[in-house]
Amino acid sequence: MHIKAVIWDLDGTLLNSLDDLAASTNAALKSCGLPERTIDEVRNFVGNGIGKLIERAVPGGRESALFQPVYDAFVAHYAVHSRDKTRPYDGVIEILDTLAEQGVKLAIVSNKIDFAVKELSRAYFGDRMQSAVGDDPSRRRKPAPDSVLRAMEELGVSKEEAVYVGDSDVDVETAHNAGLICCAVSWGFRSVECLQNAGADSIAATPEELLVQLSKL
Repeated sequence: MHIKAVIWDLDGTLLNSLDDLAASTNAALKSCGLPERTIDEVRNFVGNGIGKLIERAVPGGRESALFQPVYDAFVAHYAVHSRDKTRPYDGVIEILDTLAEQGVKLAIVSNKIDFAVKELSRAYFGDRMQSAVGDDPSRRRKPAPDSVLRAMEELGVSKEEAVYVGDSDVDVETAHNAGLICCAVSWGFRSVECLQNAGADSIAATPEELLVQLSKL
């Protein structure tokens, strides 16, 4: 393995957080008298940050007078309930430890709000991550490369030394915008077809398969 760092998306890649995201979305919608969304609807809404999630969930989107109240209710609910059912995918901890043993640096870059990214990173991965970067007003969110570039700076690696791992078309675009290879995973929130159409450099069905792909880079 020649790469020195693996930068990970969070939701749908490292953590199966869909149940908690859906619960907070529906709690926020219900608090404002709006109809709830199905788990599959929420699966398709996530990936571009909380603002886009709520925009997609609220009838009328950002033009609705209820957009901001629902957004605020989501943030408040998720701050308390982000770890109710969220768990690492099977095999994730093992691949992280294997990479760390090989001297590979690890980081998270997510469109989830920054405080939640840092909290979830500490809670589920301890000191395995050398950097955890979330959505912050000072940076453009994915698919802009800003957060990935920030993580690379914190890790002290160049684009030739890093690879990005994610589960969505947004992740593929983010990686390529940053000049990185994208190893996509199909166990998350998007289909293999979606990842292929986005131009993923490789697609892994399991963490074990991903490790094999990374070992060839």
